[in-house]
Order: sequence, then structure tokens, then C-alpha cells
Amino acid sequence: MASEPGEVTQLLLELRSGKREAEEKLIPLVYAELRRLAAHYLRGERADHTLQPTALVHEAYIRLTKLHDLDWQSRAHFFATAATLMRRILVDHARAQQADKRDGIRDAISLEDELVVSPVRSPQLIALDDALSRLAELDIRKSRIVELRFFGGLSEEETGVILGISSRTVKRDWRVAKAWLFNEVNCTRL
Repeated sequence: MASEPGEVTQLLLELRSGKREAEEKLIPLVYAELRRLAAHYLRGERADHTLQPTALVHEAYIRLTKLHDLDWQSRAHFFATAATLMRRILVDHARAQQADKRDGIRDAISLEDELVVSPVRSPQLIALDDALSRLAELDIRKSRIVELRFFGGLSEEETGVILGISSRTVKRDWRVAKAWLFNEVNCTRL
């Protein structure tokens, strides 16, 4: 069921203003897209991964509903926030699974435009998350761009709207951030 971006945004605004009935209308409009996003995340994970897309969506949605003070700006903002929460859930899960199994070897990670939504496996996801945290210490905007583009699957235009910058700036910062992360991840595995 495709929804108009304005309809989702309107329901988010109603939900923020305390209208609980808006949540009942919102869930059917966003569920399929959240499920698609979760499936993309989990597609690259190992076959015996203990999280399923439905469980990931439900955990993310529970966390989203706890964000009462968040000023929802748009449909893209909602999905970007959901993507961030899914990333955190998966990274937390991967860290817990890998706690006793660290062998220090990390594979190279591709941040190509064709792979905007993360298909990396758990150890690679952890390595990318660590590098992304280091990037955030240096340049929070570039870190946020990677999070929105790579993990959230947002376009340059959608990312620009959320961050309040031009799509040209997003494109430039995205290119620099990808190069920095590639170098960071691949140098730390040596």
C-alpha cells in the first residue's frame, strides 16, 4: 500500500500533538516500508541470524513510539530515524554475538551507491559502526549523511532536507565520508 508522503507527515504531527488515534492510522501506512528496510538490513546477515525482519521492525517501532518529544519533520525524517534505530539494534545484537568470537579480521566494506541500504555482515557492521562513531567525533554532519544514505536508504535530496543543506553538499560530503570510512575500516584491520 503506497502512501502519500504528506499523509504520513500529517499523522506524525497529530501523534506528536497527543492524538493517539493517529498511531492506529500510521502503522498500516509505514509498516510495509519498515519491513522492507528491515529485510534489506538482514539480507546480508548470516543465514542463522536470530533476528527476523518482523522482530526488528517491532523493536524499532517500540523505540520510535518512545520518542514523544521528537519533532517529526517529514516522512523521510521518520524513516531516517527508524533506520538509525534498526542500525543500533543490529549493532547491539552483533556486538553481543561477537563478544566472545572476536578474531581481529575484518573484510573490506563497500559503500557504493548501489548498496545504499546496508547489506554487510555482523563483524563488518560492527567495524563500520566503530568507524562511523570516529567520523562523528570529527565531523557530525558527514557521519549523519552516511547514516541517512547508507543505513536509511535516503536519496541525496531527502538527506539534504533532513539536515537542512543542499543536495550538492550532501553529494560532496557523502563522497568524502565514503573515502574516509573505507580508509578507516581497511587500515584498522591490518
